[in-house]
Amino acid sequence: MTVEILHAGQWLELKREGQWEYISRVRERGAAFILAITDAREIVLVEQYRTAVHANIIELPAGIIGDESGFENEAGEAAALRELEEETGFRGTLAECLLTGPVAPGFASEKFYLFRATGLTRIHAGGGVEGENITVHLVPLSEIRSWLEARIAEGKLVDSRVHAGLWYAPAESA
Repeated sequence: MTVEILHAGQWLELKREGQWEYISRVRERGAAFILAITDAREIVLVEQYRTAVHANIIELPAGIIGDESGFENEAGEAAALRELEEETGFRGTLAECLLTGPVAPGFASEKFYLFRATGLTRIHAGGGVEGENITVHLVPLSEIRSWLEARIAEGKLVDSRVHAGLWYAPAESA
């Protein structure tokens, strides 16, 4: 079936295929989401304002795979570790892909890859690149439910991949 580009922006394209319209990233390779849990059993989360929903969002650290100049052929695992360090200040030694799937299959062609990062060392405060204004949160796993409920009560939104990541969080050791 023929794909028609209805509009092309710097980062996104609006496409039509048959009767279906959807968006694609211009350099589409997917998005890496990172589950990072410290040795102190804290999950590493980020918070940032997202214009599309006009709200602060609690998220897993994440980034687009291969979208930056010089990183076009970057492996997903390398992108996950790079984004983790950039956004949170944590350097990981290994990233393992746990899950993959569509981001929003009725709306976008993008896929997500959930990676678990291990071997964490904090090397700086994080915050992302210029203009991202990322706040890093370290939340004890034992308090995550009440912490998320408190953020929701403040009017913040929680990305559903946070809950998906928690499914893969290691159980308390005996």
